[in-house]
This record gives sequence, structure tokens and C-alpha cells, in this order.
Amino acid sequence: MNRASTERRDIAAWLLVGRVMHERLRPQPHCFVYPVFYVRCNLAHLATLDSWWFGINRWRPLSLFACDHGPCDGSDLDTWMRAQLTGAGVPADGEIWLQAFPRVFGYAFNPVSLWFCHDREGALRALLAEVRNTFGARHSYLLTAPDGAPIDASTELTCRKVLHVSPFCQVEGDYRFRVRDTHSASFVAIDYHDAEGLLIRTVLGGRLLPLTRAAALSALARQPLLTLGVVARIHWQALRLFAKKVPFYGKHPAPGRTAEVPIFHRGADRPLEATRHSSSTEEIQP
Repeated sequence: MNRASTERRDIAAWLLVGRVMHERLRPQPHCFVYPVFYVRCNLAHLATLDSWWFGINRWRPLSLFACDHGPCDGSDLDTWMRAQLTGAGVPADGEIWLQAFPRVFGYAFNPVSLWFCHDREGALRALLAEVRNTFGARHSYLLTAPDGAPIDASTELTCRKVLHVSPFCQVEGDYRFRVRDTHSASFVAIDYHDAEGLLIRTVLGGRLLPLTRAAALSALARQPLLTLGVVARIHWQALRLFAKKVPFYGKHPAPGRTAEVPIFHRGADRPLEATRHSSSTEEIQP
């Protein structure tokens, strides 16, 4: 999607109202769908979003705190992300948008936050997936298309799994992302493959609306416990998996069964490593 278009450039933030679908294929089928809403903010214009109903780095009914993302030290997110892109050799001259659950009455938990990084022509050049687990750990995957090509709906972005996310999965295999953005909707599909093949399908997305007071308060009225509900639902689904006798690996699972994949390093002075699959992937150290 061309975010440099005149129609969209004047909007500093979007509200994505939609659903999350999560489907496990084995050893027992398990699927759920929940309504959610996200904010997607242009990082260069965060200060313009501060209001009585949506706060930037301060408590409001809905808010976004810099300390929840990126380096998690409260520093400027746009500056930090552009430095990561420059260090990885990715064009960093366009808009950067952060999509995440907002803090709702001061509380948020984001299983995955997505950073959409564009070039000056509006083409999507990189996707940063910032993943957290309920044990307090996090990891960021910087994904680009093969040969640095623009990312479109047909592009598969692949990264090796390195963070333990669910006690019902081992740390092995890879994630495969696809992004489909239009002028009015956005969807990100994430397939998780373990050593035996496709295990979990996840899709998050919905309608994109300008982040206005009316739209935000309407979403909040429908889901006033959005972020508390995210954590509650994670534990509820874990209980359902346990009842189905899905293998439980715990907080510190043994190493997975995946064979070693080629690793290359781009200089000893850079704390980044990449894994080559159908796309390049950078591991970002916050």
C-alpha cells in the first residue's frame, strides 16, 4: 500500500478495528477468534496525537508509551527505528508506523507489535515484529523481502523462531508472515512451522479508520477491558489446551528438533544476526 498518497499522508494515526484468529492444527485441533482494536501511529507525528482521550507517554483512557516499545527506555521511537533500518541497510527515508494495542486505562500487553517501515515512495520495505511472552521476555524480528524488494501481498517474510512464546510449543522452526494492506483494511497472517510442518495459523486485521475521538471512544465503549482481556484469554486458551492434553513444555523447554540453519554475521561490531530463508531477517538487540 502506498502510504505516501495524498489521501493518507495527512492522517497521523489509524484505528484498526477487527479480529484475531488463532488456529492450532495438531495434535488436537484448536481455534478461537476474538474482537480487538489496535492503534497504528505515524512515529514522526506522535506528539500531535496527545489529547485528553489519547495520551502520549501519559495516562489517558487510551495511550501509547514509548517505554513499552523498541529500546523500552522512553527514547524517541522514530529515531531508534531509523537507526535500526540504516544499520541493516534498509531504506529509512519514508514513514514508519507502529501498530499495537494501546494502553487501556493505563494497562497493556502486546503479544506482537508491528512496525511498518516505508521508503519515500510509500512502498513497504521492512516489517519489525516485536514479540512478547507472558513470562516477561521479548524479541524483535526485522524482516525484509528477498533482494530488498518492496513488500506486497505476495511476499512471504520468514524468520527463525528464537523466543519461547507458548508453553505448548518448543523453540524451533520458523514464522512466515504475509502483509495485505488496502486503503481501508489491513491484515497480517503469521504461520508458525515447527519441525513437523505447519502447526499454527494466526491472522490479525480488520478495518482501518482515522483515529478520531469518536472512533476511539466507540471502540473503547465496546471493549473497555481490551488489554486485560488479552491476558485473560491467553490463560483461558492455555487451560483449554491443557484439558485437550496437548504436550506441555513449560517455561523453559528443552531445545527443539529443528536442524541448524545457515547464519551469517554482518560485522563483529554489529549485534545483529540474520537467517536466510525466502527473506532476510535481522535480530534486533534492544
